[in-house]
Amino acid sequence: MPDFPWPAGAATGLGSLPGTDIAEAQRLILGELPDLPHLAELPARGPGADMIGRGAGLLAEFPVQLYVGRWQVAPRPGRDQRLTADLRERDLDQLTEQADGFAGTIKLQAAGPWTLAASVDLPIGGRLLRDPGAVRDLGGSLAEGLRRHVDEVRKRLPRARVLLQLDEPSLNAVLDGHVPTESGLSAYRAVDPADAATLLRGVVETAGVPVVVHSCAPDVPFQVLRDAGAAAVALDLSLLKDLDPLGEALEAGLGLFAGAASSTAQITDKQVTSKQIADRVRTLWTRLGFPLDRLPEQVVVTPACGLAGASPRYVRTVLTACREAGRRLAEV
Repeated sequence: MPDFPWPAGAATGLGSLPGTDIAEAQRLILGELPDLPHLAELPARGPGADMIGRGAGLLAEFPVQLYVGRWQVAPRPGRDQRLTADLRERDLDQLTEQADGFAGTIKLQAAGPWTLAASVDLPIGGRLLRDPGAVRDLGGSLAEGLRRHVDEVRKRLPRARVLLQLDEPSLNAVLDGHVPTESGLSAYRAVDPADAATLLRGVVETAGVPVVVHSCAPDVPFQVLRDAGAAAVALDLSLLKDLDPLGEALEAGLGLFAGAASSTAQITDKQVTSKQIADRVRTLWTRLGFPLDRLPEQVVVTPACGLAGASPRYVRTVLTACREAGRRLAEV
C-alpha cells in the first residue's frame, strides 16, 4: 500500500464554514481538527470568497472579472481579481499566525479545472467549456497558479506537509454532456474521460503535492481520478450506489475521504456522535471486504460536504464528532 500523506485515524473538513470571521474560523479548524487541519473558506464574505471566485482568482496570467453576477474571462486584471487576491492573502495571514510551527499535514482547497471550465464565461458569451483551446489554457493557468499557492504556504509554514483538494462538483456533468448552454435549451458536448483525465493530470503533476479530488456525484468517475494521478477521492457516503468501483479504486491504492456525517443538519449535539460516524465508515469498509487494520491509514473521516450552510453550533459538533470517530477507527 502507498504511504498516505496524512496520519492514521485523521479527520478533516472539506473547506467551507459559515460566517465571515476568518480568524475565528481558522482557530476552530486548528482546534477541532489538529491531525489534518485545512485552510478555512468563508463564502458568506461574498464575491471572491465563493468557490468559483476563489478558484478563478488563482489562475496565473488568466484574468477574470464579475459580469452580471457571473465570473468571466477579462481583458486585464481588475478590481474583482484584486479583491479575490486580498481575501486569499488575509486567509493565509491567519493560517500563518495561528499554525506557526505546525509540523503536520495541512490541506488547501480549490475548484478543479473542469468545474471552472463549466462555470466561467468566455468574453463572447458561453462557458469556457465550449472552446477546447480555452480549456487547455485554463488548465495550464490553474496548474501554475496552484503551484504558486502551494509554494506560498510552504514558505509560510516550512515544517508542514501540504495536501491539495480539488473540488470538482461539475465533473460528472462535463463527462455526461449535461452542462447547459446559456439558453438552457441544449448542453455542451460531453468530454471524453481520457481528455478529462489528461487535463486533471496536468494540474496534479504541476501542483507538486498529493491531490484529493472532491466529487459530489452519486457515480464518482473513479477511473478518471486514478488516471489523473489523484492520491484520494472525497465523497458523500450517502450517495454511493455501486460499491464495486469504489472497492477497485481502494484496492489500487486510492485514499478515501469518507463523508460520513451530514453537512447541513440543524440538530442538537446528542443527535450526531462519533460512534455513529465510526460505525458507518467501519460498516462500509467491512462490506468492501478489506481488513480493518488498513482502514485508519487509508481513510480520512469528513463531513459529507462543506459546512457553509450549517449553524455554528452544529459545525463545532460535527467536526468534534468526526475527529473522535477517526480516533475510534484508529483503535481497531
